[in-house]
Amino acid sequence: MITFINRFTVTGPAEQFEHAFDETSAFFAAQPGFVRHRLMRHTQDPAAYVNVAEWQDEESFRTALDRPEFTAHRAALRALSTSDPNLYVPLYERSA
Repeated sequence: MITFINRFTVTGPAEQFEHAFDETSAFFAAQPGFVRHRLMRHTQDPAAYVNVAEWQDEESFRTALDRPEFTAHRAALRALSTSDPNLYVPLYERSA
């Protein structure tokens, strides 16, 4: 399992960014190895968003990014935001 965390700073209209992200989300959800994700918006800074996505493995994630269909999604998000994407591996997890 890997976790992809991408911090976005929205530079365009928030509604357009959220729509573009929703379309990108549907694309990723249809890819092999995708597990789940959450898009969150900062409580004090409406331009700050974080995407936390879980994938079965890094290879599945990279394969999805390399698909030609992803190019349009990438361009749409980049036109409306800047981002800081990174991959992580889980170390500890605890639930109530």
